[in-house]
Parts: sequence; structure tokens; C-alpha cells
Amino acid sequence: MKTYLVGGAVRDKLLGRTVTEHDWVVVGSSPEEMQAQGFVPVGKDFPVFLHPQTKEEYALARTERKTGKGYGGFSFYCGEEVTLEDDLIRRDLTINAMAEDENGAIIDPYNGQQDLADKLLRHVSPAFAEDPVRILRIARFAARYHALGFRVADETIALMKTMVADGEVDHLVAERVWKETERALGEPNPEVFIEVLRSCDALARLFPEIDALFGVPQTAAHHPEIDTGVHTLMSLQQAVALSPSTCVRFATLLHDLGKATTPREEWPRHIVHEARSLPLVKQLCGRIAAPKDYKDLALMVAQWHTHCHRALELKPATILKVLQSNDAFRRPERFEQFLLCCEADARGRTGFEDREYPQADFFRAALKAAQAIDMAAIQQGGHTGQAFGDEVNRQRLQNLVQLTKSNSTKE
Repeated sequence: MKTYLVGGAVRDKLLGRTVTEHDWVVVGSSPEEMQAQGFVPVGKDFPVFLHPQTKEEYALARTERKTGKGYGGFSFYCGEEVTLEDDLIRRDLTINAMAEDENGAIIDPYNGQQDLADKLLRHVSPAFAEDPVRILRIARFAARYHALGFRVADETIALMKTMVADGEVDHLVAERVWKETERALGEPNPEVFIEVLRSCDALARLFPEIDALFGVPQTAAHHPEIDTGVHTLMSLQQAVALSPSTCVRFATLLHDLGKATTPREEWPRHIVHEARSLPLVKQLCGRIAAPKDYKDLALMVAQWHTHCHRALELKPATILKVLQSNDAFRRPERFEQFLLCCEADARGRTGFEDREYPQADFFRAALKAAQAIDMAAIQQGGHTGQAFGDEVNRQRLQNLVQLTKSNSTKE
């Protein structure tokens, strides 16, 4: 029985990155022997055990055989004769197919160290094509290591294209697509996740609403980058700079979906694209099982972002409508997320990346002004039911009138 550190821990140690998880492979053992030594079985599909003290995962070395479509269509074999090399060749990338023994020596049968040096994300073997989740994982790794100069190897992109053409990605379950997407949104360059999926034709299968944005022109005066897809990814980059929230980043990514449905004869203008975005956001979120808070923020941003851009031109009654429609009084933290998305959209344009966005501060001031009313005094004044609500709105509107007058005086 021999134990090896494998996968991401070895990769990140060699890259000089912080190692947060340790995964181990055990060669020459059996489930019975592992349990006899106190390991606790947890694996459903194949033998994985938790160490009795550290609680880290130890998996028996295994081979796999493709038995059906999708990422779940496999049978596993974990006999004592399975070698470390047998186990490593079934992994996704060469940089994830290295191991370290108890003396710190690196076992690297598939040239992972060379690919680390060359900054290449390359598949280990043709077996890569048997698991469509790997397309999402490769795109996610590209988003993580982009800043270090990594790229996906040309032959791996070609293999991913073949997998898409063969229909493998069509068998991905929604929950797995969401899990990988959410993790990708948390990486330093989530726009690279989208770019890699597009480069292998998977974006059109998994996120057709986003894929359709590329090639759709916008008015050059407002969008020097012209292409709506390019603008979307630039906005996503800005969202990363403004917030670590994957919810903010997701909503920013979906904010302009309606522009893909603008009739060509109306290009490059996109009249009422906000309303046309809403069913597309719902459709996408439903298909990938996005959680409700992600969907709700995405719908808010899609519907109201142009109102935010025009904040300094809006009438007080419209400002109040925006605050009420977005539940800003009860959920100010979500309204703050909305403002960050709008700022990311405004900055996600060529030449506008460092531009101030006073509209967000104006809406923050508007919310504060509308909140600055004495609810108890209104109640003590005898207002109840509908009359109470009307008086609250009247005073909020009065405060917003004063704010807009004060703002116009400053200008």
C-alpha cells in the first residue's frame, strides 16, 4: 500500500500558489484494508475514504470505462493491481496528472511539469473526450490561470470541438453546469471562461443567449467597441474589479441579452431591449438551475439598468418608482449590487473603463433621502392602511424633489 499526493495540490505547489485542499491516491490497497485502518468510506461511485484524523480524502487508484453518454456514464475498477500511472492517465489535464510521494519526489508520467513551464492547459489522453464536464473545467482553469499567461492547447480545443459536435455537452445536467459556471465567475478572469467555451462551440449549446450577442453591433458613439458580445465581456471584467460577488458578476453577464433579438433593420439601435431581455434571462437561468437570488438580480439589472444610467435626468416620481420596483427600502444590500452591475455596464466600453459613474452615488443619495422619513410620526398622525402608504410615498417624493433641486443647483 502506497499513498501519493495528487492533482491540484501538486500543481499549485509547483506554481507557488497556496494549497487549500489535499487529495490522495492509494495504490495497492482495498476497501476492506482501508476500513480496517480506520478510514471512513464516503464515495458513492467509487471507493473514496476520509482519513480518521485529518478528514482529507483518500481514493483508491482506479481505472474507468465509458458505458454511456454524459459525465455519469462510467464504470470504475479499483483492484489492488491498478498502478499510479493507470490512475493519472484518466485525469483531465497534464498539469493535474502529477503526483508526489512521501519523500517529496514528483511523479510526472505525462509531462505536466513541462506544460506548467509552457503555460499550457493540455489534455492527458483521448479519454478526456469521454467526460463533457471537462469542457467546463478547462474553461474554468483558463479563467483562473489567465493572468499567469496560461492558454488552452490547440489540440485540446480541437478535441473539445469534436466533443461538442458529437453531442456530449447536450448530456450535461443543469446542476453541474451551474456549479462550474458559479466557480468560474469567482475566478480572476471569468470572461475567459466564456471565450474558451465560445472557441470550442460549447457556448452556443450551453449559453445560446450569450453566444447570440457576438456580432450584434451597437451605436459607436456610446459603444466604441461596437460588438455587443465584446461589450458584455468587458462589462464582466469591470464587475470583477468592482465586486467579488459572483451574483453581481452573473447579473452583469446577462444584462443585455435582449440586444441579440433586435431586428436587423433596427441595428445599431436597440429600442426596448430591456423588456426583451427578461424572458431570455428567465430561460437561461431555468436551463442551468441558477439560484433564485442570482436570477432575481439578473432580472433587475436587465430591466432597470438604463434607468440607472439616466439617473441624473429622471423625474423624482420616476426615481421613487425605480426604488420601489427594486424593493430598495427592504433590500438595500441587493440594490447596492444592482448599482455595481450598472457601473460595470457603463465602464465596460472602450475608452470608458476609468470613467466616473456619478449615477450610482446619486441613487445611493436618493435611497438615503427617501428613507429619511419618520414612520412613527406618520402613524401617530392617524394614517392607517392605504392612507399610511400614500403619506409615506408623499413624504418620500417630497424628499426626492428636494434632492433633485439641490443636485441641479450644484450643477
